[in-house]
Amino acid sequence: MNMVSIDGNNLSMEDFIKVVRHGYKVELSRDAIERVENSRKIVDEFIEEEKVVYGITTGFGKFSDVTISKEETKLLQKNLITSHACGVGKALDEEVVRAIMLLRANALAKGYSGVRLSTLNTLIDMLNKGVHPIIPEKGSLGSSGDLAPLAHMVLVMIGEGEAIYNGEILAGHEAMNRAGIKPIELTSKEGLALINGTQVMTAIGGLTVYDSINLAKHADIISALTIEALNGITDAYDYKLHSIRPHKGQINTAKNLMNLLKGSQMTSKQGQIRVQDAYTLRCIPQIHGASKDAIEYVLEKVLIEFNSATDNPLIFADSKEVISGGNFHGQPMALSFDFLGIALSEIANVSERRLERLVNPALSGLPAFLIKNGGLNSGFMIVQYSAASLVSEKKVLAHPASVDSIPSSANQEDHVSMGTIAARKAREIFNNTRKVLAMELLAACQAIDLRGKKALGKGTEIAYNIVREHVSTLEEDRIMYEDINTCEDIIKSSKILNKVEEEIGSLL
Repeated sequence: MNMVSIDGNNLSMEDFIKVVRHGYKVELSRDAIERVENSRKIVDEFIEEEKVVYGITTGFGKFSDVTISKEETKLLQKNLITSHACGVGKALDEEVVRAIMLLRANALAKGYSGVRLSTLNTLIDMLNKGVHPIIPEKGSLGSSGDLAPLAHMVLVMIGEGEAIYNGEILAGHEAMNRAGIKPIELTSKEGLALINGTQVMTAIGGLTVYDSINLAKHADIISALTIEALNGITDAYDYKLHSIRPHKGQINTAKNLMNLLKGSQMTSKQGQIRVQDAYTLRCIPQIHGASKDAIEYVLEKVLIEFNSATDNPLIFADSKEVISGGNFHGQPMALSFDFLGIALSEIANVSERRLERLVNPALSGLPAFLIKNGGLNSGFMIVQYSAASLVSEKKVLAHPASVDSIPSSANQEDHVSMGTIAARKAREIFNNTRKVLAMELLAACQAIDLRGKKALGKGTEIAYNIVREHVSTLEEDRIMYEDINTCEDIIKSSKILNKVEEEIGSLL
């Protein structure tokens, strides 16, 4: 059986994807079980002694000064979940929900949250058996964590709410029953431990940063095709040039382009056709490279968050301390996902400008809008319109969410991160960027044909051939969105990337 062991400290991006997208099962490590049980003992002691501890024997937020009796602690936790389930909007995709559940389980496995082992096992059972709570996408301020969306996850754990099980939307209790999982009755600290954290924003952003790494590689491949279509000058990608401005992403992108274009008879040298290219060709290493460096930064922050305790208060079993703090605050993720959105936005920005160069006869030397018999045929005219629309939209979306804050809980929570909005925006920018790149891919192959295709580079020939297996050269007007969607599906499938890396080695 394919299995990933979690201990709260070592969840990798590879294992994250295995569970979320490939259905790997999850189990707790032996060390994690011991830590969870030790942490729970401390909570039970404080309840028995009726110590005043935030979230355990008190209310929440502004109600932190309201003491709750031992007899009322179970009702306190149930009320917390039912009152906080205020999410609205479309349901998050099932893969995002799986990611949320995995990350919450991994955070609890660190052993600082005070939940019972049986409660954590219930969450893991739901993940392993495919009970996926319906979680609305909107309603989180990103601190105190993702309260509203995570409350919808916990509703199903207690037999409330709704879930998808085997493709069917069911009442929470029915989904649990069909999966053979007994709903739980929350006890002291557990409701708070389950919903006070950054797992929704981190799940959305984590999937986006993983996909962005591959999309940036596709951007290099697609831009290399455009370079050939426009007889671009390869001197600008010489290692000597980039070694004296040694940003990692820039150097790697230049190496990728040289490897992809190796052997091409459609590129040129400086002075051969023109002295230098426009920035959108000449500066691909600098532009793509900067985005890659940003993506790498975000990946580093996401991996830290994957393996962090982000609820409040936190239980330190060794010293028998309960410390109230702010690890739930999503600011590290909010800034990161705003940065990710900007990085992706720039990949789309330069792609659309390359597309404009392809369709504009004054810039390309090719037939207007990449079609013979123009006038009767519009060719790629509106493809560029559509790309421009997406690029304009992503400029609006790239405005940072993290610079905003609205005080909540009667000003007790007076600065919030908006990190979940930042993550959702980054995902939408990613989707738009992939579509723009699909349009450039389609147009570059068309332009190569119109230029009079000669031998392409070792990597670009692979990409061109895969496109032409699915989309024929445009001879006269036809329904274009179908071709665009086909090219996007090719990018989604990573057919080109996988084949290129198989033939010429890993892209950087």
